[in-house]
Amino acid sequence: MDIFTLLTLIGGVALFLFGMHQMGDCLEKAAGPRLESLLEKMTRDKGRALLLGIIVTAIMQSSSTTTVMVVGFVNSGVMRLSQAIPIIMGANVGTTVTSWILSLSGIDSSALWLQLLKPSSFTPVLAAVGVAMLTFSRVEKRRTLGGALAGFSILMFGMDMMTGAVKPLASDPSFQSFFLLFENPWLGMLTGAVLTGIIQSSAASIGILQALAATGGITYGMALPIIMGQNIGTCVTALISCVGANRAAKRTAMVHLYFNIIGSLLCMIPFVLVRDMVPIFAQSTTLLGIAVIHTLFNLLTTAVLLPFTGALEKLVNLTVREAKHKGEDQVLLDERLLATPTFALARCRALTARMAEMAKHSVTEALGLVDHFDEGIARRIDQAEDDVDRYEDMLGTFAVKLNNMSLSESEGRDVSRILHGIGDFERISDHAVNLTETAREIAEKQVKFTEDAEKELKVLFLAVGEILDMAVDAYNRGDVALARKVEPLEEVIDDLIDELKLRHIHRLREGRCTVETGFVFGDLLTNLERVADHCSNLAVCVIELSEGAYNAHEYIREAGHERAFADGFAQMREKYRLPQEAH
Repeated sequence: MDIFTLLTLIGGVALFLFGMHQMGDCLEKAAGPRLESLLEKMTRDKGRALLLGIIVTAIMQSSSTTTVMVVGFVNSGVMRLSQAIPIIMGANVGTTVTSWILSLSGIDSSALWLQLLKPSSFTPVLAAVGVAMLTFSRVEKRRTLGGALAGFSILMFGMDMMTGAVKPLASDPSFQSFFLLFENPWLGMLTGAVLTGIIQSSAASIGILQALAATGGITYGMALPIIMGQNIGTCVTALISCVGANRAAKRTAMVHLYFNIIGSLLCMIPFVLVRDMVPIFAQSTTLLGIAVIHTLFNLLTTAVLLPFTGALEKLVNLTVREAKHKGEDQVLLDERLLATPTFALARCRALTARMAEMAKHSVTEALGLVDHFDEGIARRIDQAEDDVDRYEDMLGTFAVKLNNMSLSESEGRDVSRILHGIGDFERISDHAVNLTETAREIAEKQVKFTEDAEKELKVLFLAVGEILDMAVDAYNRGDVALARKVEPLEEVIDDLIDELKLRHIHRLREGRCTVETGFVFGDLLTNLERVADHCSNLAVCVIELSEGAYNAHEYIREAGHERAFADGFAQMREKYRLPQEAH
């Protein structure tokens, strides 16, 4: 092999890896929302979880990426180890799709319809279409599809380069003697494991093996141990990824390793015993033959071990034992999830929704303390505020990193909504704490409101409760129609607070209310007004990101929405009408 052949081979491998990465990223982006729904629906039983692993890996073209993603989910508490095991098994089956695609390069027939299936016949057309879509189309879905087509074309071109580089070596004596080393099945397995561990992609190492098979120097007996080793080598990525993770995540990575080692040994031992007695093992394999072996091996291993997922879980629990002192912090957002932005975004949405509910619940509980103060509930609100602060820091840092990833337009809007919203939720939680302090002061100083003031506050509390429900629901669902209903209610709450302040001054002048009562009354009104303002901000965020309105507060009243705003305001004004004062 001269230097130019070596450079061609290296270039082919580089293009192959880049094309696979490009195609996988674009397919993942195109299938993003569907992958989220699959995750939610298909982890309920073994069969569905297995199918999920197959589908996700077939889309992303990498069992390593799928396994690292699952490690991240387990580390974040999204998924249990028992749910993760069938997904990992499915990932091993899903990665065989790549070898079937690559086997098309080996088609050798004069029949026109078979020639059309050969990548060299249709790849140039796909490359031209893909590049044209990337260059000239402004529609995101078309650009994503174009990127996938271009990635596939680069992948197949890299495969052709590798095959072309090694084919002339078929008659080279030194190259033939190199192949003789693989007559030892254990050495073949080791070679497959080391090669895959280095490039961290079993699909890529299978592609290299298929390129070597095109020389005619690889027999079925050589290929099978190498493929077994490649399945073991692909575990390296997951093992590296679990460094610094919690025990559940480490167990998930070990499941991947044990599954492939046990499966390989179950096949390797009988293979060594019968290899010399089965004639086909001495025959030269083809690209299609490699794909068949790869698929059959993974299907057989999965079929044998799937019923024993419980035993596999016990094995990894024995290997990675519980800490003597439990209390390991759960990682709510694992950076391994960034390898799959679609799933990382789904996790961010879920945590933001949890943060929103905590803030809303804190305000609701704080309002209940005004009438009946409970120190236990007050401590719970303080703890929730600490949790919300932690969520804000964590989500803000993670969302900024996620925003730099390759995202679709809708996913980019969701990240922006998260970055805009978490600050408002944190402030709402702060106001819940302020309301709690005011309620504590009312209880300690035994402040008594007049009967009129109590009735007025109840009306205001109900209005604030409704605007919180509306804003949080509109934000979590991205519901523009519901978000439009928030602003009229916020205006009503502002008017209510202004009216309550005037009534308080009137009672103060009449001597029915004290200055001390006025201080805590004013604190309540101020914090509730701020809560309503933040609810308005959340609703405005939804409208701005959905419709591109720069100043959505004004936009709600303009562009044909004046009537809807006026109707909403009138409806809410009537619903939260203050009772007449007693004289």
